[in-house]
Amino acid sequence: MPQTSAMTRRAFAASAAALAAATPALAKPRPIVIAHRGASGERPEHTPMAYRLAIEQGCDFIEPDLVLTKDGVLVVRHENEIGGTTDVAARPEFAARRTAKVIDGERLDGWFAEDFTLAELKTLRTRERLPELRGVKYDGREAIPTFQEVVDLAKAESRRVKRTIGLYPEMKHPAFLASQGLPIEARLADALKANGLDSSTAPVFVQCFEPEPLKTFAKLSRARRVQLVGGDAPGMVSAEGLKAIAAYADGVGPDWSLVLPTLDGALAPPTLLVEQAHALGLAIHPWTVRAENRYLPARLRRGTSPAELGDAEALCRALYAAGVDGLFSDFPAIAVAART
Repeated sequence: MPQTSAMTRRAFAASAAALAAATPALAKPRPIVIAHRGASGERPEHTPMAYRLAIEQGCDFIEPDLVLTKDGVLVVRHENEIGGTTDVAARPEFAARRTAKVIDGERLDGWFAEDFTLAELKTLRTRERLPELRGVKYDGREAIPTFQEVVDLAKAESRRVKRTIGLYPEMKHPAFLASQGLPIEARLADALKANGLDSSTAPVFVQCFEPEPLKTFAKLSRARRVQLVGGDAPGMVSAEGLKAIAAYADGVGPDWSLVLPTLDGALAPPTLLVEQAHALGLAIHPWTVRAENRYLPARLRRGTSPAELGDAEALCRALYAAGVDGLFSDFPAIAVAART
């Protein structure tokens, strides 16, 4: 019997080794590509055409930044100041709406979404925010979309391309909007519920730079939450800062330079941010990879023009290699190509 047992043990060990050799290791989920304001490097940001192009290019999520109209409707603009992305300055009927406001400590002069009804905003046409880099070919073609229109677009495109297109909305300037009698958190939570997106497994991440609105939103919705962190706030992603974020959020969205510093114009080795975030169960989705030379480290630039496209694919590959769970890009096609 002892001999038989030993033989059995050896046979079992050999079988287990063979099985292990034949079974691939569990693959880490591939990082997601988040189309930053759509394919905003090639179409005016936050327009249906920018979102559709991003989906054609293979993105997993589209990002609608949210502000509010005077009548409390969620609309999609990167800022509540709309002079830079619409033709409002050329519309004489709205000349008197020009004003100055202090938004998050910064004085801005222009036209603001919360001073217009939805019907009024719908008469405007969108334009390129960075014409000196990206041209004006597509200016004037589309209106400002509502959040519901973007939700409907994502659902329709998901059916068309036969894969799920997620939503990654950002609450813009929520403290300021609340001071104007237009709190955004409940409106967004209600919109997600109305569209069957109020769960931790729904293809949704809700992001914000301000912690308190995310904490408020956590009481109103089960959708996943991401704390955004600028490159000027590294303390938020210190070991203690990340512990605080983990108490109310599911992920952190840092400026990519907090993951990959630069040194002498080249990408340096990654920081410990990814490792520390993952240890706390936080996903990490850095922003924003742009392809123009203006936004790239010197060693990744091509040519001398700020508008010329450099080697953004190398930056994406380096971020993926650092272990990020996804990234934001104005050029989704580049981020998708780097991932494959």
